[in-house]
Amino acid sequence: MTDFKTSTASLLAAACLAIAALSGPVRADDMVANLRLSTGQTQRVLTSKAEHPKGTIVMFPGGAGDVGLEGDGDLRHDHNFVVRTRALWTSRGYSVVIPDTVDRANLRGMRSSPRYAGLVADLVAFAQKNLGGPVFLLGTSQGSIAAMNGAAHAKRGSVSGVVLTESVSVMGGSGETVFSADPQDVRVPALVVANRDDRCDVAPPDAAPKIAAAMSASPDVRVLDVAGGTAKSGKACGSLTPHGYYGIEQDVVSRIVEWLDKHRE
Repeated sequence: MTDFKTSTASLLAAACLAIAALSGPVRADDMVANLRLSTGQTQRVLTSKAEHPKGTIVMFPGGAGDVGLEGDGDLRHDHNFVVRTRALWTSRGYSVVIPDTVDRANLRGMRSSPRYAGLVADLVAFAQKNLGGPVFLLGTSQGSIAAMNGAAHAKRGSVSGVVLTESVSVMGGSGETVFSADPQDVRVPALVVANRDDRCDVAPPDAAPKIAAAMSASPDVRVLDVAGGTAKSGKACGSLTPHGYYGIEQDVVSRIVEWLDKHRE
């Protein structure tokens, strides 16, 4: 990653971002960046680069969005689907960008806002500059709201497609759904993934066709049905359940990658 500087001195001096090699129980090719946003705030971002990258995926975790990314790369909340599967994506040729929240903020109710769409644009620009290749957006659960919002307001040509997995489509405590994030303005290819064994009350799998239909300006919208998974968590909307593809990660990632490979141009 030739543009990244990994020394402590570089971290302190970099004006817009800083990268440091991670240590501890993390992958050797993981890096952490401090990205200066267009709002003037700083966002900590985890990146993982594929050895032979075909593209980059900016991934949006569910829940509150706070993955607890420390400056040394330690992750306090690493159970979310997009966090725990990053090695699967890079092994299939896609580099990964996973943002934490600014100042540990809770993103519930914020992901469909114009302000958050601007933050997604900053992340896309970061991915293009530092990781390269076509850039895709992927969100899971509450994070699908962020991915939808980013795709709906992306600068033309900046995003190659959007993937929405186990999307929040029924109004709940966060006060927003993927339908709050201007799906009618999405003009890139889109994939909606739904696990028929998902029992999360705000992300029913039978809503997938409705989500797909709402992206009426997209040139290519597909629904991908999957099945299976086990429940380690007692909460149906938890990450370690069928809602988070627990136990079927390999299959789900492989099938999404098949779609990504067809939309790299």
